[in-house]
Amino acid sequence: MRVSDRINIFAGLGLDRHAERRDDAAWAALQRADPNARYLVLGADAPAGRSALFARPHGALRLLDAGECRDCLAGVAATYLGHDDRGPLFAVVTERGDDARVADALGAAWIDLRSAGSRLPAFQSGLFAYARAIAHWQARTRWCSACGAPLELVALGHRGKCTNAACGIEHFPRVDPAMIVIVSWQDRCLLGRQAAWPEHRWSTLAGFIEPGESLEDAVRREVHEEAGVRVGACEYHSSQPWPFPSSLMLGFTAQAIDPSIQVGDELSDARWFSAGEIVDGLASRTLVLPPRLSVSHELISHWLRERAGIELADVLGDEPWQRPRA
Repeated sequence: MRVSDRINIFAGLGLDRHAERRDDAAWAALQRADPNARYLVLGADAPAGRSALFARPHGALRLLDAGECRDCLAGVAATYLGHDDRGPLFAVVTERGDDARVADALGAAWIDLRSAGSRLPAFQSGLFAYARAIAHWQARTRWCSACGAPLELVALGHRGKCTNAACGIEHFPRVDPAMIVIVSWQDRCLLGRQAAWPEHRWSTLAGFIEPGESLEDAVRREVHEEAGVRVGACEYHSSQPWPFPSSLMLGFTAQAIDPSIQVGDELSDARWFSAGEIVDGLASRTLVLPPRLSVSHELISHWLRERAGIELADVLGDEPWQRPRA
């Protein structure tokens, strides 16, 4: 499989974002007035908070047309997401305390992003992830970090501009890059677990990129910090938007040059697994891997395929960590 063919959940969103036109006021007005415009609704309340409106009978997001949006969410600002083959798409967030009313008025329910990633079509789950990420940034970026003045959202919601004329700094949506890696040593791969995880849960190692650090340097540092293993060669695998709340996961494969394990503070355990141990552990339910939702799952799947010719999907039964569907 070529790198360009690897599309993780939430990735590969087929949407023209028109980033170069967001500052064009006349063009923006045309998008808002487009009769084909649709609106993805995000909830503001807990537990629906940052969930999306969902049409349960159809198994799809409940997108509103312009009239429905005016009737149910009058006065709520809309953020432009982009165009698909039907027209413009926007995201709106309900007012606090309004989630139940909106859902009842439209005969809809709420779905969280993790559930959407495993249940909705790829385009819809990717659109939801995109909307959730920018809505989170907007909610957390309301004041200028330089002077403390309020920010005004411009560029159809994609930039914040300081309202203090003496400052005028522009603020852009934040993305936090993090590496995630499957490390190999001979015929084994390195997995770790955290104390707070459910019993038998193991995963690949991950960590945030620090200032002044390359991705490869971050892989080597994090693996050594977390598990004491020294890593040499690293190779990019794929990436995944991970808006929980604002990460971008950058997947790698890597080779250990010293397999000695010395667990650091972030993990409760780390160990080397052979392909046979993974297969047997899944069969006996003494090993729980990350959900299909995550790039970690795809890295383990890639390693099994490359090292042992085993398709993870063929040996993976149910996923005991997952709650039953409503």
